[in-house]
Amino acid sequence: MAEGRSVDKTVSSLKPELLDQWFPVQQQQHYVSQWMGIGRVGLTKRRAECLVQLWAYLFLKQQFQLGQMPKASLTDLGSLEGLVPCTHREAAELFYSKTERGSDRAAGMMIDRLAALGLIEKKFDGHTICIGIRPLPSPPPPKDPSLPEVLPDAFNPRTDTIPIANLLARNYSWMDKDPSAIAPQKIAKILRCWAQQYPKGMRVLRRCDNLTAVGINILFPVASESEVNFFLPPTKSLYLTTSTEVDPFKIATPGDPDCTSIFVRSWMIDPPYMQRQQMYQFLEDGRQTLVAMQEDFPNLCDIYALAIHPIYEELQPAIGFHKTCQAPQSLLYWTYQPVDRYLALDLKQAVANLKLDLFPSDR
Repeated sequence: MAEGRSVDKTVSSLKPELLDQWFPVQQQQHYVSQWMGIGRVGLTKRRAECLVQLWAYLFLKQQFQLGQMPKASLTDLGSLEGLVPCTHREAAELFYSKTERGSDRAAGMMIDRLAALGLIEKKFDGHTICIGIRPLPSPPPPKDPSLPEVLPDAFNPRTDTIPIANLLARNYSWMDKDPSAIAPQKIAKILRCWAQQYPKGMRVLRRCDNLTAVGINILFPVASESEVNFFLPPTKSLYLTTSTEVDPFKIATPGDPDCTSIFVRSWMIDPPYMQRQQMYQFLEDGRQTLVAMQEDFPNLCDIYALAIHPIYEELQPAIGFHKTCQAPQSLLYWTYQPVDRYLALDLKQAVANLKLDLFPSDR
């Protein structure tokens, strides 16, 4: 741990809003640049700034607890020894000390986003939140011009279930639930069940060289009696990430005139393949799948999706979805779009307008 200019401070003066005195802004920006350079999908500059502030504050806090208070402002940061307690109030004072906005709840949601992106480890024992900072990864290697070609294809329950179950389990692991609730074997069982019920709505993005599925899109036609779930807190509709054995949504039977809603139960591309062309290709395939589903469900009007992972926060509004209902004290929220407007959308232009934060491989 290196130290800079001498400062006259005591342990009691380590307040989140005074972090700049202990770890100067110039040094913070150096670490922000390092984090941005790793090309992590979904890591915006603002999130990187909050991550560095959190790291610096927890590092200093732990040093003080160990009786190793620095005599000068820091010039670099060391690793944390385990997890360090941090309240949402502390985080709010840390993240929003220079703005008028920012509540404890907003700070808690930022912490959840950082955990969702795999940047921090968070544990809650019912009383105290403890946080650890994951090691700064090495920068990604230069983009491989020979990245395998991928094409949309029908989901094959015999060959695609296990790769997709593992992909989804990784995607949902940040939610810090009971590990058995998001185990790949449970997800695999559900995927095969859905494939038996309505295979037309399940599509994958498949590598052309070895036929491995690297993306999944599940369009689930919802029976009319289950539509009430779209107007309830989204936490009540979780299935893949909970230990419940009963699916909150009943699937509609082809030909059902009362089926008016589609639930996008999953839409994900493995990060190495998260490139503009592949994303557009997969979205366009989803649109064509939706057109085909109208033959089975002629009265489809509405599309709903759950916003679960922060890497897709920018994508949903870009393709016309807007927030409707959010779970209290949670990142989860419902998004909605009329079927007719989605079918008329210029998807190619929508993807072209997305910021590069979503496409680290484009850099």
